[in-house]
Amino acid sequence: MAFNKITTDLLDQIKIIIGAPNVFTDEESLNTYSHDETEDLKYYPEVVVKPTDAAAISALLKLCNEHHIPVTPRGGGTGLSGAALPVYGGVLLSMEKFKAIIEIDTENLQATVEPGVITEDFINAVGEHGLLYPVDPSSKGSCFIGGNVAHGSGGPRVVKYGTIREYIF
Repeated sequence: MAFNKITTDLLDQIKIIIGAPNVFTDEESLNTYSHDETEDLKYYPEVVVKPTDAAAISALLKLCNEHHIPVTPRGGGTGLSGAALPVYGGVLLSMEKFKAIIEIDTENLQATVEPGVITEDFINAVGEHGLLYPVDPSSKGSCFIGGNVAHGSGGPRVVKYGTIREYIF
């Protein structure tokens, strides 16, 4: 599939959808989001966006789909697989502002969280309720739950408790 580049008009539309303060095209931002922890891989996005609500993401994806602009979602950028790299350029969709733990339902042993919740924050939050969230990747202090889901994270407790796949319904 051939992707298009972001034009000035499209960038203006993205700024309206996401909010100009949450849209970045400066060299430092593009460089920061051009890599994860994978060695020797670097792919630059044309724009980095940090939306604050789901409606903005939906509108952005609709716009990008209509104009064949690639979108790469990104969590904490701690991965070692290159999955969060904007290989085709386009929009880098950072989920870092989606960091709310919406609910911990201790009666049903369920939690509702946004994808940008740092894994260690979630481990500690359920621990305050006397519960164990066993997914324990080595980057737990900076990786996001959304990235854990995308990668099937486990950590050293995986042999006893399984990966995150066993905890998603």
